[in-house]
Amino acid sequence: MVRGRPYTSTLRDDQARETRRRIVQAGSELFAAHGYGQTTIDAIAQRAGVGRKTVFTSVGGKAAVLKLAFDWALAGDDEPVAIADRPAVRRMMQEKDPAVVLADWMAMNAAIAGRLAVIHHVLVVAADADPEAAALLATVEGHRTRGARAFVMRLKKVGGLQPALDVGRATAIVEVLMDPMPYRRLVTLHGWSHAEYTDYIQRTAAAALLP
Repeated sequence: MVRGRPYTSTLRDDQARETRRRIVQAGSELFAAHGYGQTTIDAIAQRAGVGRKTVFTSVGGKAAVLKLAFDWALAGDDEPVAIADRPAVRRMMQEKDPAVVLADWMAMNAAIAGRLAVIHHVLVVAADADPEAAALLATVEGHRTRGARAFVMRLKKVGGLQPALDVGRATAIVEVLMDPMPYRRLVTLHGWSHAEYTDYIQRTAAAALLP
């Protein structure tokens, strides 16, 4: 019996993770189709094939489902590893060529914007009426500002920042280019390809920031 416990525990953990994935995926699809306000816990449970109670025990309330949907879209998976700690970002932050640093950073953020465009719009709309969504949006925007500043400081360290451009203004520029809203407008609404969008923000960033 003792020998069987690790396997049983692992199987249980895997099942719980799969249930959580189904719930978050269901919530994400419903938020995108019907909006945050019109989506109910019952609808999420039905789409995920679980009971209402399971939604609360596995994930939490509707705001918790939205948060995980956002976080997983941001990261591209449900692994508990921060963006800053991922190998691609670590390699980027060790690069010495400013042009490469900038191009790689913008390409990464174009990919993130592509994953986030829909759920970010849901969050922005939800924040107008739901205090928990508003708090989540404030947290998201704070993280974006800190990420933009960390990138600008790296760019400055490798000599990639225009001498006349202060860190605060450069951070604001990068923050705008990291925002998923332009992606939604240019790609989703106006039909740009992902490659066209990536090229656009890379060239815009280079013109605005590099010496």
